[in-house]
Amino acid sequence: MAGEIASVGSVILALFLAGYLGQQYLPPPVPKVLGLDLGTTFCSVGVFHPGTGEVEVIADNEGRQSIPSLVSFTATEVHAGHEAQDLADSNPQNTIYDAKRFIGKVFERDALIQESGRYPFQVVNNNGSAEFLITTNRTFAVTPEFIGSRLLLKMKKMAEKHLAVPIDKAVISVPAEFDEMQRNYTVRAANLAGLEILRVINEPTAAAMAYGLHKVEVFNVLVVDLGGGTLDVSLLNKQGGMFLTRAMAGNNKLGGQDFSQRLFQYVAERVRQRHGIQPTLKEDIHQLRLAVEAAKLNLTSKPSVEVRVPLHLQTEEEKVVFQELITRDLFEDLNADLFKKILAPIETVLAEGRLNKEDVDEIVLVGGSTRIPRIRQIISEFFGKEPNTSVDPDLAVVTGVAIQAGIMGGSWPLQVSAMEIPNRHLRKTNFS
Repeated sequence: MAGEIASVGSVILALFLAGYLGQQYLPPPVPKVLGLDLGTTFCSVGVFHPGTGEVEVIADNEGRQSIPSLVSFTATEVHAGHEAQDLADSNPQNTIYDAKRFIGKVFERDALIQESGRYPFQVVNNNGSAEFLITTNRTFAVTPEFIGSRLLLKMKKMAEKHLAVPIDKAVISVPAEFDEMQRNYTVRAANLAGLEILRVINEPTAAAMAYGLHKVEVFNVLVVDLGGGTLDVSLLNKQGGMFLTRAMAGNNKLGGQDFSQRLFQYVAERVRQRHGIQPTLKEDIHQLRLAVEAAKLNLTSKPSVEVRVPLHLQTEEEKVVFQELITRDLFEDLNADLFKKILAPIETVLAEGRLNKEDVDEIVLVGGSTRIPRIRQIISEFFGKEPNTSVDPDLAVVTGVAIQAGIMGGSWPLQVSAMEIPNRHLRKTNFS
């Protein structure tokens, strides 16, 4: 008997020793499944590394961990991400953005006309489905899922280049309010990019996983997702490892782009006051927009920033240098009414979820616009406590999706998987 116990002990010790030596001297296993966040304004891709249990959000050649959700068509090429963004001002009619708003949706004719009026590119009706008309050396239409596929393909190639292996499987996130058709068309976009989707996960659930809430004892989680173009507020109820979305509300026409536009209008008016002419040249507008966006980002950590932009204004030969000091107080004043709109959907989800604000265990912030100090202040004053800011809000969704991708790929160390309870009768209240 003693000999048998000793033999079993020797086997166990050998297994532990083999595992230790493997960790020390063998190359770490490569992730098998991508985590994809196909956002309205920005996209990201991440992986869960087996062995270390770390999530890595993959950057492009310039070190940027997100790419703009833009696709631009020229006579010879299709550009996606930052390359498309660089063409947006010079090629606006063939640079498509906000495609996620249209994917898998069927529009009434008047509603589609109203939506298309917001964009410099042409949106056409194909039996109630939106398509985008491209005019380069020829004229043709592309679908929202094709636009999504070009962005997903770019991220797939970024990941494969970084990891030095081909990957054809992924987990992808979608807004909680997406219906079955919208989810299916999102999967179709991934399929067009050569990816097999193992699971579709709701963005609020992914964000909760990024914050580790699938592994701790919390019950009521409020997710405030304020990105570049939309505001989504979700109330999650967690029991064990399962998440139920109890209520949703938002504003699909409120986000960082609107805050930037307010600042751009102010700066353009200051140019007119200073130099007697409104900036109209495409290059001037492009440079001003870049400067305004940079100023908005810097104001999250600084009380003031200086905008300094060389402008042509009337002639291509001569330039003037426009300089203006922008303070955080000014930025907050310009957007005061927009910032206040954030509370309406929060109050709605609490009312529909039949909760008092004191009953919310965790307030999770998602999306780059939640970095704005005034927005965080409004939320904390409303709840009487600070929101959870332990995760980069820009990367919260992709981090959670990457964790789920690791689970689907069977990666070690094993995580607690977050299950979502379908709530087919739930509808999102929209304040736009």
